[in-house]
Amino acid sequence: MKIEQIYTGCLAQGAYYITSNGEAAIIDPLREVQPYLDRAEKDGVTIKYIFETHFHADFVSGHLDLSKKTGAAIIYGPNAAPEFECIVATDGQIFEIGAIKIKALHTPGHTMESTTYLLVDENGTDHAIFSGDTLFIGDVGRPDLAQKAASMTQEQLAATLFHSLRNKIMTLADDVVVYPAHGAGSACGKNMSKETVSTIGEQKANNYALRADMTEEEFVKEVTDGLLPPPGYFGMNVAMNKKGYESFESVLNNGMRALEPSAFEAAAEESAALILDTRGAGDFYKGFVPQSINIGLNGDFAPWVGAMIVDVKQPILLIADEGKEEEAVTRLSRVGFDNVIGHLKGGFNAWQAAGMEVDTVNRINAETFAKEVKIGESKIIDVRKETEYAAEHVEEAYSKPLAFINEWVKDINPEEHFFMHCAGGYRSMIAASILQARGYRNFSEVEGGFNAIAKTEVPKTNFVCQSKVLK
Repeated sequence: MKIEQIYTGCLAQGAYYITSNGEAAIIDPLREVQPYLDRAEKDGVTIKYIFETHFHADFVSGHLDLSKKTGAAIIYGPNAAPEFECIVATDGQIFEIGAIKIKALHTPGHTMESTTYLLVDENGTDHAIFSGDTLFIGDVGRPDLAQKAASMTQEQLAATLFHSLRNKIMTLADDVVVYPAHGAGSACGKNMSKETVSTIGEQKANNYALRADMTEEEFVKEVTDGLLPPPGYFGMNVAMNKKGYESFESVLNNGMRALEPSAFEAAAEESAALILDTRGAGDFYKGFVPQSINIGLNGDFAPWVGAMIVDVKQPILLIADEGKEEEAVTRLSRVGFDNVIGHLKGGFNAWQAAGMEVDTVNRINAETFAKEVKIGESKIIDVRKETEYAAEHVEEAYSKPLAFINEWVKDINPEEHFFMHCAGGYRSMIAASILQARGYRNFSEVEGGFNAIAKTEVPKTNFVCQSKVLK
């Protein structure tokens, strides 16, 4: 028996490849399925089953493409009603892979079809669970995403999750390994550990939601407290996972259309496409195609694309460093952004060499910021998360998280200069590009963000003035 966790840092997502005696199973596969096919060919095994723990909201699964290429059956848990052929398992149903067994444990609460898969080894011993978004390391799945589909409140879903955990998960032996679908950084929970593997015993001891003396009322309160609104693209990803989608190969072929600068410009005008520049902030600010949005590949690219662009059907024209085009299209497809209609051939250098119009961002370093800022007089916008801001921030800075830019941008006076920063420059450059595309230009973005500012003499505090916080 072999179990391999295939972890994708950008999505904080874990897929699983399991083999035994010439057969294999994949749990929660990513959109591009070639890596699984390559593993199976190398190991000389046949992929027999594709297990889905639930209808994912934060990424598009590769279940359909993988099933078409291998003939493997797709397995969902009870209550699932996808619009394609699959096996909807009953609670307790057993599937055999070589000498091992996978048992479906229905664990509703995150969603009503959520199912944990228990792996029973060759000796008949409970070895591991693949818990999806039911149980994370240090946390449990948020209970607010399936409210509409389940016709339930988040409190009712949380109560359902409470019983799933106690009746199906916590009754397992302490040495059973826990393999979750996500780790720290995912929006599917709020308090996940950076660790990606644990045991039932460790989680009973350390996970706040599995406290032995916890009442249902306490669980519901703690699990629902402090939930931020889910990203807007989540519902669209659920629909794609449930209804189906275009093949990854087709999406990749479209995105790999190389357009000369003039053709790129014409395509942008004809299609009303969003121009997405995936270069690093350090390159973008020096020169970019006017009206383009910067979300760098070297960061939490896919989640920020989902949060900022939202509409997965939005036509996109891509700008990437040469040789990075395929990676960009692939990572966009993981969160359902399939409508990439081409990319700029030769990248931004070709655009510039062709004499096309170029824009820039006013970026300053932390030392310049320290000299120019006047605490109490200058307007400072901090686009980090509320928790980062609460831990420490520049004195008198406003907390305006990037995720809510559409809400706070209307409060910005375009005539009033402001400074803007995040933690290191990645998110503030996203914000800068969005602001400039909307006509805001009277600002200075701080290179290195708060990490660099913290090394200067600029006054800092952890006191949170409510008038500085986004309402």
